Amino acid sequence: MSLTPQQLEFLMPDATQLESDEPEMESTLHYVQLALLVSCLEWLWRDRNDYFIGANLTIYFSRQQLKNRDFRGPDFFLVTPTQKRPRKSWVVWEENGKYPNLIIELLSDSTATVDREFKKNLYQNEFRTPEYFWFSPESLEFAGFRLLGQRYLEITSNEAGLRWSESLNLYLGILDGKLRYFTAERELVPTPEEAAIQAQQRAEQLAAQLRALGVEPDA
Repeated sequence: MSLTPQQLEFLMPDATQLESDEPEMESTLHYVQLALLVSCLEWLWRDRNDYFIGANLTIYFSRQQLKNRDFRGPDFFLVTPTQKRPRKSWVVWEENGKYPNLIIELLSDSTATVDREFKKNLYQNEFRTPEYFWFSPESLEFAGFRLLGQRYLEITSNEAGLRWSESLNLYLGILDGKLRYFTAERELVPTPEEAAIQAQQRAEQLAAQLRALGVEPDA
């Protein structure tokens, strides 16, 4: 028996209130790295309202998965374009069937094999996520893959060790043991705190230049 869209909608009640069901992060290194990825991108895109960042948040992608409690939550994922608003989880069938455009997993001893094998296949074959990266905050292992046709192909790094993300229109690379964003000009995307310090330094430099010209800067 076929169902009309209205009948199907009636049989599939609102699932937007599904809570995330993810384990705690492995270590403070993982917490710091995740916070860094979120805060830097939100600062860079502070004038945009067309994206959603999931941080250690469950993705519900099928009713069968929900029934089996077979949940999958990437450490970091990006969906765009979509409405920027708070969500308790990402429910694919409540989001017009949208899956993440980009996923980053933070490797740990307990998850590395799953992230490199099972999750890579899931994101490639089921999610069809265009880009998948993984990074270990402990060993600094870093890899990236882009979906070409039916399979992931590795994103090679440039001479500076940076890997380009088409989804972000940014590079990803390691600096001081952390995975960071870099612009197309290879400039570091700062944290909000770093940006504030840079702004203060520029203001102080300008004030010094004005004083050298005999001009007292406004207070």
